[in-house]
Amino acid sequence: MDNDTHKLVILVGSVREGRFGPVVAEWVAEQANAHGAFEVEVVDLASYDIPLALPAESPKYAGDAYPRPSGMTGLTAALATADAFIVVTPEYNHSYPASLKAAIDWHFTQWTAKPVAFVSYGGAAGGRHAVLHLENVLTELHAVTIRDGLAFPNYFTAWQDGRPLDPGTAGYAKTLLDQLAWWARTLRAGRETTPYPA
Repeated sequence: MDNDTHKLVILVGSVREGRFGPVVAEWVAEQANAHGAFEVEVVDLASYDIPLALPAESPKYAGDAYPRPSGMTGLTAALATADAFIVVTPEYNHSYPASLKAAIDWHFTQWTAKPVAFVSYGGAAGGRHAVLHLENVLTELHAVTIRDGLAFPNYFTAWQDGRPLDPGTAGYAKTLLDQLAWWARTLRAGRETTPYPA
């Protein structure tokens, strides 16, 4: 990876049948690739075995020795090598999917001192309730959440042929990516020079 680029993982948080998340993630990846500051990897949680039952010991204390199932190896590696994240999430019952919570809870240091931005979609609220909950969860894991995100209310009428209908959306995406790139660069430099005091 070029020193001027940062590894960005775009996480598709829903595994529900008929989900819209992969469409959103593909468009976000297109914007991130065009931005130029990132090496982009789309990680779809539906591709991994993520059990809801966790071991008694938290990954916070077990570290790299945490006993994760082999079906999660690729996910863990992607999270560990990322410099930044964009979480693509729907809103289910005013919150985010259980699949996303399980993926987060199986990890700890993989999120530490890294920036996370959000792209949400849903009904009238556009997934904003889900994002509010995720901000609290990821702050607990010492991640840095980005102020400017993207939300798509009533996404079922706001998108056509895999793209948002509002022509201004690309500008909002650029703002998100500019902020994410700044934090990715700054936090990576910090992690490389000084261990984070978690």
